[in-house]
Amino acid sequence: MVRNRNVVVVAPLAGLLLGVLDFVWIKYVPWPFGDLGNSMAVWAVAAFLLTWGFRWSLPVGTAGAIVCLIVAVPSYYLAAALIQNDDWSNLFNASALAWMGFGVVAGAVFGAAGVIARTPGRLQAVALGMPVAVLFAEAVIKAGRIGDPSYDTTDQLEAVAVLVTLGVLITLGVGGSWRRRALGLVFALPLTAVGYALLSVTGFR
Repeated sequence: MVRNRNVVVVAPLAGLLLGVLDFVWIKYVPWPFGDLGNSMAVWAVAAFLLTWGFRWSLPVGTAGAIVCLIVAVPSYYLAAALIQNDDWSNLFNASALAWMGFGVVAGAVFGAAGVIARTPGRLQAVALGMPVAVLFAEAVIKAGRIGDPSYDTTDQLEAVAVLVTLGVLITLGVGGSWRRRALGLVFALPLTAVGYALLSVTGFR
């Protein structure tokens, strides 16, 4: 289909921009908003928004989201090398390869969700709940750090507020009708529990 052809250009370009802008965001944007650059959830949401915004088919959109997140990883380290003289070997070291692996998983799940979220059907509301759920799950993790002497309580409260607000705003922005928005938020609650469990198992707590 004609609408699918631009994925070859859009997906890697989006990944390049995501990686570079993420590093710049972390380096220059103050807390608590700057902390979004360290958020795995934000990258997952980026994959969702990419496929939601471009009218690609499900397999093409999913592949495009995966490519985007894979390209974003070395692009992040490229920006670090250019801006603060980090080691160029970081572009493809073990850590980068591990993050690319996570990018494959997140791209597949959230890329597919972005396509389904704009497609009428029974799964549309569930898909709409995906981006807010992953942001809420990360917010729950940060909320669990409150009272831990290793973390500043005010910092964690601010980070939670930013993540929750961003999740709600994204749902309002992509939900369309108020009914779909409400259903997306409802489905986000159990999905948040699933996301929290998965993040905990994979060591992101």
